[in-house]
Amino acid sequence: MNITFKQLIIAGGPILFLLACLSIYSIALIWERWNVYRRTFSGMQDLLHKIHALLRTGEVKQISELCAKSRNPAGDIIHKVINHFGSALEKRELAEKAVEWHVSRLNRGLTPIATIGSISPFIGLFGTVIGVIRAFRDLSMYAGAGPSVVAMGIAEALVNTAAGLFVAIPAIVAYNYFAHKANDFASEMNWVTEQVIDRSAPRELSGVS
Repeated sequence: MNITFKQLIIAGGPILFLLACLSIYSIALIWERWNVYRRTFSGMQDLLHKIHALLRTGEVKQISELCAKSRNPAGDIIHKVINHFGSALEKRELAEKAVEWHVSRLNRGLTPIATIGSISPFIGLFGTVIGVIRAFRDLSMYAGAGPSVVAMGIAEALVNTAAGLFVAIPAIVAYNYFAHKANDFASEMNWVTEQVIDRSAPRELSGVS
């Protein structure tokens, strides 16, 4: 008995329909996050290279002017830190809060992606169990019949297993990628802001004296 693709889709039943909906929702979330990350990190490395070069010469004022012209979260954070009138400790607290805010913005929407990646294989497994139950039920109803009797039940089991993995793998890969990028952003910004605060501290002390 040859089973067509259409029959496989029908065999998947409501579980396959649910997985298809989760796949569409997951792709929409991934696309939205991709655009956010692309806008966030656009031009960031070039800006940081210029900041590192200016840090080596101690030109904090030029860094502030450069960041003021930037439309990048990194520039926004560093500009606020440099122009904050307070002690080094207050500047560090400001930097930490600013970095946390931007990281939370980057991580927004990642929880549903991680959830889809986690539950999709189990949903597929649930469909697999239903398909196996159906196959044994059909086999018991038609004693002595050939393999064709259980073919649709086995097909239902296999198609839901495959669909669950198909939905889960891209979601897990996307979540790990986005989470890694957000963590790298936080680490690099914490390091850069610390360097900026260290360079600007002597200027503050000389201004007081």
